[in-house]
Amino acid sequence: MCSHGDKAAEEASPSSVSIMNASPDSELTVTIGATVPTGFEHTAAEEVQEKIGVDARISRDRGRIYFPVTTDKLSEVHHLRSVDNLFVVVKEYDQYQFKESKEETLMELQELASKLPWTNALEVWKLNRTLKKKKSYRKGGNATKAKPADTGVCDAAEQQETAQELSAAEGDTKDAPDVESHQQEAAPEDKPIKFRVTCNRAGDKHSFSSNEAARDFGGAVQEFFQWKADMTKFDIEVLLNIHNEEMVVGIALTEESLHRRNISHFGPTTLRSTLCYGMLRLCKLQPSDVVLDPMCGTGAIPLEGAIEFNSSFYIAGDNNDMAVNRTLNNICHIQKRRADKGRMGSRKKNWDLYPSCLREMARVCRPGSGKAVLLTQDKKCFSKAISRMGGLWKKLHTVWVNVGGLHAGVYLLKRTAGVPVALRRLHREGHPA
Repeated sequence: MCSHGDKAAEEASPSSVSIMNASPDSELTVTIGATVPTGFEHTAAEEVQEKIGVDARISRDRGRIYFPVTTDKLSEVHHLRSVDNLFVVVKEYDQYQFKESKEETLMELQELASKLPWTNALEVWKLNRTLKKKKSYRKGGNATKAKPADTGVCDAAEQQETAQELSAAEGDTKDAPDVESHQQEAAPEDKPIKFRVTCNRAGDKHSFSSNEAARDFGGAVQEFFQWKADMTKFDIEVLLNIHNEEMVVGIALTEESLHRRNISHFGPTTLRSTLCYGMLRLCKLQPSDVVLDPMCGTGAIPLEGAIEFNSSFYIAGDNNDMAVNRTLNNICHIQKRRADKGRMGSRKKNWDLYPSCLREMARVCRPGSGKAVLLTQDKKCFSKAISRMGGLWKKLHTVWVNVGGLHAGVYLLKRTAGVPVALRRLHREGHPA
């Protein structure tokens, strides 16, 4: 973090850069910013220490934390349960001295765009895109709601007009990163990068609005990188977070808030999943604890608990039928999402799966009388697996069925009195069964 002075040379000095250069043999180390539910900053910092292994710094602007990570842990950062939005820091200013005049301040923001150390932050943004299975556009971006504050997202036409009015002489780019290399790396097939700037501002001593800051800074960013402004279908969201004299420039890493992860059916008072995580973490749940939510609403608390603290047991209820239905729908949504992520089984895997399952079933079924009923479409693999069980199972009956257009078999098996190979080996070695 650095304080802002009048000398442009100080702004570009290596000691003021929040993103550190990595050695050739090491991962890139960057500063990650995260928005969290206000009041749960310390809870989020504890989770970062527990799961990422680094210390997080709590911002003076409530609802934000910052922590260093190496790029090999970037995917782990996305699995944090207490954070809403993530961004990589381009540069932090601890005490930015804003001018009293609005015109001077906005001109200074325009000049700042070409002096910032963008290189590493853009590398992280590029890596972050590869972690996502498919590309989708953010509905609301990373504008945060805070009081007293206002949020500005500059209009595309305003950015473009501002960029056209800026002359090349307004910013000396001799110390700036190579713009062409960024475009080639971040935009496959030389497609023009689309971006927008979002300004989140809190404080009553600023001479400018969030919209004005986003518009003028965004115009300068567009002029510097030759990107295309697009307020909805953007590739990059540049963040300008201003809280009194603290200013942080960053690039968003989340397309929408992570608090939406569990809920598909919202109600009028749906809690954020990140807030639910903080509440549950405060309880320090132990295995076999029973958690009761008598006013579950959409089920946000028990759902978060069952996913993250799954050694406890959860009971949910509500006196509103619509709330109960929303909870059930959210449970079904999560189950379907899990099924879609990994469809069960494959013919290739069955050759290992079926013998293992049959051996385990033989271990737990009572010899001589235990039965198993199994359904499978992979008849060849199943028959081979039965024949190689060493006589542990006897096929009693087969029913051929049609399951959604697929020809499958239902097999009734009886456990014989045979002893599994592992138990026979134990007996030979003199160990008790």
